[in-house]
Amino acid sequence: MMAPGAGGPGLLPARRTRGFRESVIRGMSRVAADCGAINLAQGFPNFPAPELLKEAAARAIRDNLNQYAITWGARRLREAVARKYQQWYGLSADPETEITVTCGATEAMMASLLALVDPGSEILVFEPFYENYGPDTILCEATPVYLPLLPGEAIDLDRLARAFSPRTRAIILNSPANPSGRVLTRAELAGIAELCQRHDAWAITDEIYEHIRYDVDHVPIATLPGMRERTVTISGASKTFGITGWRIGTIVAPRAATDAIRKVHDFLTVGAPAPLQEGLATAMDQLPETFYRDLGEAYRRRRDRLHAAVVGAGFRAELPEGAYYILADFSGLSDLDDVGFAHWLARERGVAPVPGSSFFSRPEMGRRLVRFAFCKTDDLLDEAAARLLGHGTREARDLQR
Repeated sequence: MMAPGAGGPGLLPARRTRGFRESVIRGMSRVAADCGAINLAQGFPNFPAPELLKEAAARAIRDNLNQYAITWGARRLREAVARKYQQWYGLSADPETEITVTCGATEAMMASLLALVDPGSEILVFEPFYENYGPDTILCEATPVYLPLLPGEAIDLDRLARAFSPRTRAIILNSPANPSGRVLTRAELAGIAELCQRHDAWAITDEIYEHIRYDVDHVPIATLPGMRERTVTISGASKTFGITGWRIGTIVAPRAATDAIRKVHDFLTVGAPAPLQEGLATAMDQLPETFYRDLGEAYRRRRDRLHAAVVGAGFRAELPEGAYYILADFSGLSDLDDVGFAHWLARERGVAPVPGSSFFSRPEMGRRLVRFAFCKTDDLLDEAAARLLGHGTREARDLQR
């Protein structure tokens, strides 16, 4: 009998999963459920999606749109995505040859990396980072090279330049960023663009929070001179429309790259859910521009409400520029490490955050940090704020249902 982990049937080779940790974010959701705590760990909204979107998807189901869509995405949705990028950013993309629909932005990132990154190459990643980027890189048999970019800090372009090497194949950009809330400026993106062109590297961008930002513009790096042909632009429906469970992501990439990405995507997941794609296409075409403006303003109010409570409770935290997370330093409140503190907060105060170490390559870098998500209704955020400040009730656990 082959020992567990020795690479027997049904087991991934250990070299591909070495260093993997269980998803701390999803683990904290279980802790929140066990403790009856308010779940500010995992970033899913507790409020309804737009009625137009839901009705369009329900209509597609009633119309028996139950079979596979084209593997790289329903035509209506790809055309809607093309119109979006043209209208919002002046970015032209051919829906037949340059747009792919995936099972969420998470699969979009994995398919793109597997298609474009060679084993043994290097991928640059800013940290703190969304926890999937490290494992994604390892599954490609590439080496992640991490660079610091904390909330409130600017990119050190000289340090970034030194990180590029002959082995650098790509840089992953997440703007607006999870968990830091950073939105990269046009000047920062221009510096990154120059380095990508100098070193013949891809920019693979996770722009899933593109419509959730505060007093700053979102600039897709693909719109900068010389970058359209070396950028993979990833986004999706989860955050903008509050439908994280629908799993619809999008990729805009040059034709040759798209051809490779589609081959990988086909064998990863075949395709995203057909009726949900139709519902999303309808919503993208029919929701007015005021929907996106109102979305940003609603999240601004949520951000300000929770940030005031976090700071008032004794945490140190920058005000996020985008996305819907607050990365907070609790070193003035406790000597526990991040995991111990997150569990204590869930158990004793009834608010569950994510331990900060899950967003760093070396756990010790996040040992004094936790992340709170504010994609919740006002009543839930008010109760969470009260609990953080020490005078909440424990009777509000049903608010997030």
